[in-house]
Order: sequence, then structure tokens, then C-alpha cells
Amino acid sequence: MADQLPEIELEDHGSKGRYVLRGPGGAEAEMTFTKIGEHQLIIDHTEVPDVFRGQGAGLRLVTRAVEDARAAGKKIIPLCPFANAQFRRHPEWADVLKR
Repeated sequence: MADQLPEIELEDHGSKGRYVLRGPGGAEAEMTFTKIGEHQLIIDHTEVPDVFRGQGAGLRLVTRAVEDARAAGKKIIPLCPFANAQFRRHPEWADVLKR
């Protein structure tokens, strides 16, 4: 796991879902979201266990959500403090940010 994180998986459960990275010993880095209608989603929580720290796992999760939202023509409301901070650091994501 030193050089490359596993692929991000999307779990979609209707009105809620999550992006997840699975690591050793069952560790999971996740970012959860809630859908608001067909065109918006709220990122409500990001959690990265110690096994993933320093590897950019949280940023990868938010980036994947941005890419998916952009491809689907959706907007994101980043209520999660981590996701909100990432949106402030990445002005190139403004097209998917719900204002």
C-alpha cells in the first residue's frame, strides 16, 4: 500500500451513498453523501483512518465526487468541513459547487 492506494468504490443506496477506499485489515476511508433531487448532492462526512493518513486519500475521495458530479451535470453542497476546505483550495471545481 506504500505506493498506490486502492481504487475508489462508489456505493449508491438510493438517496444516500458513499465513496470508499478499502485498506488492510478492513480499514475504510470514506466520504458519504446525500442526494437532493436529481441534480444536487450534499457531501456530509469524510473519514480517513490512520492507515491512510498522508497519502491523499481524503482529497482523492472528494476529487472523485467532483469528477462524477461534473460528468452527470450535478452540483455539490460541501457541508463536511474537509470537503468544504478542499473546494476552497480548488477554484477549478467552481462549476460543480452549489452556491
